[in-house]
Amino acid sequence: MTVFEGRFTNVSGLSIAIVVARFNDLVTGKLLAACLDGLARHGIDTSESSQQLDLAWVPGSFEIPLVAQRLAASGRYQVVITLGAVIRGDTPHFDVVVSEVSKGVAAVSRQTGVPVIFGVLTTDTLQQALERAGIKSNLGWSYALEALEMGSLMAALP
Repeated sequence: MTVFEGRFTNVSGLSIAIVVARFNDLVTGKLLAACLDGLARHGIDTSESSQQLDLAWVPGSFEIPLVAQRLAASGRYQVVITLGAVIRGDTPHFDVVVSEVSKGVAAVSRQTGVPVIFGVLTTDTLQQALERAGIKSNLGWSYALEALEMGSLMAALP
């Protein structure tokens, strides 16, 4: 029996793109900082002159799938990480954005064959978003590990 697993070591050949929403940047900035820290601590060059990592800022979470699609289809990246925060308000806008960004990110991954890590927080309150971006724990670190594991796993598959 062959067992395929992703690893967190030997990531020197892995190229990663990160798409980050500016809207709710109090939250997304914290997610990004932890994501970059997680990548760096596992061997990814996160310097400004990095050949392994590129960063794209988009206005809001709704725009994430389009840019993720473009980056994944470029052939330059083995993994794309998406970071955003959609916080429920008093209108149905939340439901529309959450639905479209989640479906869009999933479609990008299926259509391109490039793993796209869904790092878009969907919370009822700002407090919940802040808890997930650093007050209690920071999911940005987890998204970095997911990216490394999926990039390594995809490289190992026949």
